[in-house]
Amino acid sequence: MPAMELNSSIAAVVTGGASGLGLATAAALAQQGVQVTIFDRDQDAGHKAASEIGAIFAHVDVTSDESVQAGFAQARAAHGQERVLVNCAGIVTARKTVGKDKETGSILPYPIADFERVLAVNLAGTFRCIAVSAAGMVALNPIDAHGQRGVIVNTASIAAQDGQMGQVAYAASKAGVAGMTLPIARDLMGDGIRVNTILPGIFETPMMASLPEKAQAALAANVPFPKRLGRASEYAQTALFLIGHDYMNGECIRMDGAIRMGPR
Repeated sequence: MPAMELNSSIAAVVTGGASGLGLATAAALAQQGVQVTIFDRDQDAGHKAASEIGAIFAHVDVTSDESVQAGFAQARAAHGQERVLVNCAGIVTARKTVGKDKETGSILPYPIADFERVLAVNLAGTFRCIAVSAAGMVALNPIDAHGQRGVIVNTASIAAQDGQMGQVAYAASKAGVAGMTLPIARDLMGDGIRVNTILPGIFETPMMASLPEKAQAALAANVPFPKRLGRASEYAQTALFLIGHDYMNGECIRMDGAIRMGPR
């Protein structure tokens, strides 16, 4: 029996849980009886998702200390202190390090504010939620003889290791998520909190669905095997594996069908 047995005695928070990978994970947790709180900026989608899977919704902006603190307070008032945190909140942009103004032809450097915005959501936002959640987890009673108190699962990307042209901000933010996984696991090892990160490849998400079918098919064809896009349910399956397997700690796992991204 896994140490972190998922049932109604466990509370979980899923950031970015109103759609895509986060929603699939929130739904999978709820199906196990876990008391789930969805964090998201999209209030309409968040309320709808929570209603459909039997969770609660908290309107949270992960770039704000006050918003994150309020979200965790709301989740804990409803379900008690969470033992599980899954970080899926994130944004993506496409811009090269040096660009050109379409009207004037002027050479322009990457706007640093845009770069910092991606890091603020994907990297600092992830860490902000980790720090607040872990601070609550340390006060919990251990659930096993080894002192385990909680589990954190983060979302990076294969762009952390083979980012393409125009992905500098996104790749940097996701490389940061992957890079902080082991240090955080080591920081929390005395508190019985495990930390792992998933690096998804090309997945069926709302963002991917916005592309033409021909473009989606071309991306899927580049995957060595199986030649298709990843499914959100497969991300959720891996997240639940990491939550339930108590010897998985400090790890970064690629889920990508063996693809290695080219320059463009």
